[in-house]
Amino acid sequence: MIVVTGATGNVGRSLVDQLLARDAPVRALTRSPEHAGLPEAAEVVRAEFGAGEPSPSLFEGADAVFLNLAATGPEAAVRLVDAAAKAGVRRVVLLSSAGVTDTPADEDNAISRMHAVVERAIRASGLEWTFVRGGMFATNTLEWAEAIRTTGVVRGPGAAARSAPVHEADLAAVATEALLDRVGTHDGQVYLVTGPEALTAQQMLDVIGAATGRTPRYEELTREEALAAMTARGLPLPIAEALVDWSAKSPDRASAVSRDAERVTGRPARTYAEWVADHAAAFA
Repeated sequence: MIVVTGATGNVGRSLVDQLLARDAPVRALTRSPEHAGLPEAAEVVRAEFGAGEPSPSLFEGADAVFLNLAATGPEAAVRLVDAAAKAGVRRVVLLSSAGVTDTPADEDNAISRMHAVVERAIRASGLEWTFVRGGMFATNTLEWAEAIRTTGVVRGPGAAARSAPVHEADLAAVATEALLDRVGTHDGQVYLVTGPEALTAQQMLDVIGAATGRTPRYEELTREEALAAMTARGLPLPIAEALVDWSAKSPDRASAVSRDAERVTGRPARTYAEWVADHAAAFA
């Protein structure tokens, strides 16, 4: 049995599908099972990740767990790791961040810091582990959809910055291989999973335009303008700062292109154009 947190999110939903396609039993954790819309073959379980100790029943009969901090938060993730170890789970696969450097610099970035905290807890747990450090998620660009449909102008920071947007299915594919590993191939491995090409925001918009017949353009905001816009949408200031400053402070790391997805899965990482084709309806 494989326990999947964040099972209704972009990566989690793809992961559930891929695991089931490999005939793996899946226990999908979600806050709202009645609205999950997950395949019938999955065991869908309600799970709230508050301040209390996780229920041991979440891990009953499980030998692996997939952790996604977007679903749990770092504090609950650490508690889940401890509970999984006590329940006899053998392996944990963490969806981590490409921002983690394993250096003191991780403390200067809120996103890197919260993932590094959980990585350290997992290393100390005694569990077998694999870290899937995702680069810029292609799904982040879904935030552009309304602006593309209405004004044709997307506003944000760092017009010259480049990143390699990764398809959620590739993150899930790497996690699938690690979760199903029975010979230790992926034990103790850290994979940087990115898309196959680094693009500017305008280049991404050009790809969207080619798929939709629109001609969206990117308008650069100052750091202060970008932070104000992001916090107005509800993002905590430390997270907004981490996102805005990532490319400026670590341009080489932000634009890095890794072949880890291909090395693990045996197939090339999906391009941004492939991702757009899969999500074109959102921008039409």
